[in-house]
Amino acid sequence: MTFTDSTGEDPAAPDISTIVVSNDDAGMLTFKVNISNRPTLGQDMEIDLWVDTDQNTATGDPSIAGVDYVIQLVLGEINLFKWDGTGFSRRFGDPSAVTLSFAYQSGVTIKISAQELGNTKKFRFFALAISGLVVDPVTGDVDDTNAKLDLAPGGGAGLYAFEVKTAPATLQVKKFTPTPARPIAGRTFALRLQAARSDTGALIQSGRVACVGRIGKVSVRASGRFVGRTAVCTWRIPAGAKGKPFRGSITIVFEGLKAARSYSRVIG
Repeated sequence: MTFTDSTGEDPAAPDISTIVVSNDDAGMLTFKVNISNRPTLGQDMEIDLWVDTDQNTATGDPSIAGVDYVIQLVLGEINLFKWDGTGFSRRFGDPSAVTLSFAYQSGVTIKISAQELGNTKKFRFFALAISGLVVDPVTGDVDDTNAKLDLAPGGGAGLYAFEVKTAPATLQVKKFTPTPARPIAGRTFALRLQAARSDTGALIQSGRVACVGRIGKVSVRASGRFVGRTAVCTWRIPAGAKGKPFRGSITIVFEGLKAARSYSRVIG
């Protein structure tokens, strides 16, 4: 979604023009705060994202519309702070911020997982861009006497609203291998399957492996298990089965999700 802010309020201040917010199926959020008159990030600048992650004004900072988290970029460093009842801080047990990152080019792009924002599904937010800060090189104290700022949305318009929408997770087949390529009478034959979650990309290495095999119309038992990150179904092909059709399938079942492949070949 693209949110448009009014422009030109103060020519001396950073001017937020638009904010583009998106997420992927893993719940990774991206905020692109476009600041047309600041092509590079100055050391006198600060950019804040104030986020009400539960849309509840009774939680979070009661003086700022119930904001629960603040993402702050200042002095070239970005940090995540959570409302603790009296202020915004980092405390033991707060969500981690390992996914938090930023880049700057005519505005800042901030990435963070929705999980680290209280696993939010719907949230409200506003952005603040400041310039003119003076930092004491000895104490690190910040003087904002001559600071200029822009707030988006401006003009008392409230907060922007965004809903995190993700597609239901599935298992995606990454590799399917018959070993050997053709079943041979009197030898073992295996189907190998690798699958990954669509939301995280992680290869599955546990769960249930279901195996079905038939030689002609007769069922053939198989053993199914994981070997590392590969599901394996193994059959012993009878010595007298040469020339008969073999049909088999392998299925991974993990947390209610399934991935399967079938195979058919005449036994050699």
